[in-house]
Amino acid sequence: MTAALADTTGLAQETPRRGGTLVATWGGGEPQACYVPSGGGPSPTFSSSKVLERLASRRMDGTFQGELAEAWQPAADFKSYTVRIRKGVTFHDGKDMTVDDVVYSIGEIWRKHAASTALTELVEVVAPDADSVVLRFNKPVPEFFFASLLSGSVNYIVPKHVYAGSDPLTNPANDAPIGTGPWAFKQWVRGSHVEYARNESYWRRDTPYLDRLIIRYVRDPAGRTAVLEAGEVHIGVLNPVPPAEIRRLTAMAKFVATSKGYEEAVWATTLECNMRNPIFARREVRQAMFFAVDRTLIAKNVYYGHARPGTSPIYSPNSTYFAPDTFSTAYDPKKAAALLDAAGYPRKAGGKRFTLNLVAAGWFPENGKVGAIVEQGLEDVGVDINLIVPDRSTSLKRIYTDYDFDLAISNQVNPSEPVPATTHYFTSDGIRKGVPFRNASGFHTDEVDALVEKIKVETDPGQRKALVAEFQKTITRECPNLPLVELESITVASNRVQNHSNDPNFLAATWHDVWLAS
Repeated sequence: MTAALADTTGLAQETPRRGGTLVATWGGGEPQACYVPSGGGPSPTFSSSKVLERLASRRMDGTFQGELAEAWQPAADFKSYTVRIRKGVTFHDGKDMTVDDVVYSIGEIWRKHAASTALTELVEVVAPDADSVVLRFNKPVPEFFFASLLSGSVNYIVPKHVYAGSDPLTNPANDAPIGTGPWAFKQWVRGSHVEYARNESYWRRDTPYLDRLIIRYVRDPAGRTAVLEAGEVHIGVLNPVPPAEIRRLTAMAKFVATSKGYEEAVWATTLECNMRNPIFARREVRQAMFFAVDRTLIAKNVYYGHARPGTSPIYSPNSTYFAPDTFSTAYDPKKAAALLDAAGYPRKAGGKRFTLNLVAAGWFPENGKVGAIVEQGLEDVGVDINLIVPDRSTSLKRIYTDYDFDLAISNQVNPSEPVPATTHYFTSDGIRKGVPFRNASGFHTDEVDALVEKIKVETDPGQRKALVAEFQKTITRECPNLPLVELESITVASNRVQNHSNDPNFLAATWHDVWLAS
């Protein structure tokens, strides 16, 4: 991103103005539910995070702050944490939020769905009094991990009185969630938009500034460009318009664009090898898939320079854990061909070695274009490719439920804390049939599982960083699932929108402090 874009943020420079309706969109489609307890990707996260809240959040400066929790403190052995719960918070139906809601949310929602792979060592969560909740673990828990857990994108506090006794995954409240956030759910017009009204009893008494917030779903990038330009939508997050349109819109002086607000939500376009296909049993074959693909070409031609070649499962903006010294799979088609020869897959008559089905997930239109470049690169080294670009629901089913692919182009979003958001793509406990954005490749080894277990319990920051570096070296060598490119996510907004992009995961922020200039 150029310096000009980076400088045009929507940070407020004057006293916030009250009132008005903000209409927002994002660079993808409509969610399967307004709230998905297991996560479900960016679309339900965008919609649910305006209604439901977390115990903590991470600030732009990298520090953590309390939200529904006022503070937390580890025990001397790091095997338990005491969390002090904020008082005076009510749900949108008027009932008080209590420690019972926190205990239920952690024990029944986080542990079983939203953060199951992060809480494998949780022994119990209890409320010793009306003001605090204690989480006890089998093993030590690092402070950075725990704070990141409290701040997790979908680690919400939900009302026990609404969810207890039901299956949280199918509870009707998922389509009309009740939370503590600044925005109360009003209606969901399927195929069009979700509407929220200001929570008049919000615990941050001076906010929200707006009267209403609407998330509008526009199917294609050209359509999103049109509604932004017409003033029907005020802000779009996560690459709402084609990269080529960004400069045209910002040249009008009515729009700003920024890459801020994604520091804790770095996206990548990934290539995943299905280990259930015996062809991928050989590491050399998996490595060849990546050596054959020109990632720089993808960054330039598909994302117009708003991307960079990926190198590691920990993405380069992660200043806490990224390690540049890993196994390199930079574009080298001659090496790819040599690896396939050595693995026992020489070219046959006609020049082909074998045929693979490549599924390019249909939730982002760029994935199909990436698929065409991957197809060409692999066919150049003798791998015949059947490229399939299904719609969103079919993509979810084929990749994460039926495992009906040989290679898959998908997308991952990673925060700074690698466990479990990154590691669950490579561990045994990340293989969860039917759960989106987990270990669909089926890759797992005792070595990687053991290494991740060490990362989970290492409380010394320096030693933990060294373990994460070892994890990166191992995964880049094994090549089951790596980023082709890291995406530079962009927010485009009318210059009326103030105080946006002020959170390191702005798409998943509450937006309580966003306002509209007159």
